[in-house]
Amino acid sequence: MSMPPLASGPDGPKALRPLLDTVLDALAAGARARGGPLPAGGPDAVAARVADALGDVLPDDGDPDALRALVQALAEGAADPADPLCAAHLHCPPLAVATAADLAASALNPSLDSWDQAPAASALEAQVNRALAHHIGLVDALFTTGGTESNQLALLLAREAHGGSVRLVCGANAHHSLPRAAWLLGLPDPVVVPAPGGTLDPAALDAALTTLPGPLLVAATAGTTDAGLIDPLPEIARLCAAHGARLHIDAAYGAGLAFSDRHRDKLAGLDAAHTVTLDLHKLGWQPAAVGLLAVARPGELAVLHQRADYLNADDDTEAGLPDLLGRSLRTTRRPDVLKTAVTLRTLGRHGLGALVDQVCAHAEEFAALVRAHPGFELYDRPVISTVLFRPVAADDDAVAAVRRRLLHEGRAVLGRARLDGRLWLKATLLNPHTRPDELAQLLKLVEGTTPP
Repeated sequence: MSMPPLASGPDGPKALRPLLDTVLDALAAGARARGGPLPAGGPDAVAARVADALGDVLPDDGDPDALRALVQALAEGAADPADPLCAAHLHCPPLAVATAADLAASALNPSLDSWDQAPAASALEAQVNRALAHHIGLVDALFTTGGTESNQLALLLAREAHGGSVRLVCGANAHHSLPRAAWLLGLPDPVVVPAPGGTLDPAALDAALTTLPGPLLVAATAGTTDAGLIDPLPEIARLCAAHGARLHIDAAYGAGLAFSDRHRDKLAGLDAAHTVTLDLHKLGWQPAAVGLLAVARPGELAVLHQRADYLNADDDTEAGLPDLLGRSLRTTRRPDVLKTAVTLRTLGRHGLGALVDQVCAHAEEFAALVRAHPGFELYDRPVISTVLFRPVAADDDAVAAVRRRLLHEGRAVLGRARLDGRLWLKATLLNPHTRPDELAQLLKLVEGTTPP
């Protein structure tokens, strides 16, 4: 048996080139077979097709056609975020240039747990971290796997800054990862403040901060996952300063607005936070996963430091080798910074800002279509790129059934959100290439599946 080739080393590019052709052909074939934004038939049908393509997971003898067969099966069974009718979640279509850079990261396979495994990647990450943090008014940042890890890190830093205990105060609109992080870290049950209309109520927050014993961490949201709403950040920041509370802002969705001259004012108050969560696999068009936690006081990161002689021995550190173990809760860590750096340099702030402006404009266009249609009700004008709507005559069960029917038939992917005690269909528009006629088609598909 001949030894399989490696992706890196002198012969790596030669070995990869024909495999890339196989992958690209399989992606195209899978998309043609799918024929829409997601596979038809529902979970059982998809699982059966995958099982048929997979066969024996670990056969005695290998199959040289496995790459083509499984990539094609995955593509045929994918929910394609680049399809304009796939608009349910904060699930962006990745940029081609970022995806190409991600291939290089996979081929080189640096691991950012010690400098001798990632010399250039560690230097690149440090510089990109600082640049992105400065762009939103903070000082430094850490790469994470996304909002869940970033929010957990924010609570950990707050706990350690307050001697091992802090209580989370968050809105009823807060992301589920925040109370989960409090549970994981052994913190008291969070205090949940009302969020009428989907945003945190400052008066209720003021009352809570007045009566609760400290230390307290207030978590505000810039871009809720249900409606894309932004809490009143300047007022929340003033209340935190007045009451001596620490402020974390979960801007996993909304932080991308900072690239846009037209929309960045919606993030006023972000620079008052102690920590900020941001995800570039949302309004950054990166292949998952690219999250960051930005910090205002980089010295607080010292609590993450660990010593492992095989990775950061004292004499190596004293000799000038960078110590990377205090830059993450993870040990082995891939260089997600490469695709991010390539994107930032290739598009620049104006290029990324134009993409943000485009998807926000699409949301306004779609909201206008809903508003003008007598058969639909619009929740409110979109703040970012999420639009909530529902058929006028449908009850909640019918709204849920409309969504599931479109999913089962493979015709459209819409999300769901419950606000003001009612269920809404959710369109999250993250494809900057979407055309006006495709927005109209999305609404027409929903109209065609609405019960009379």
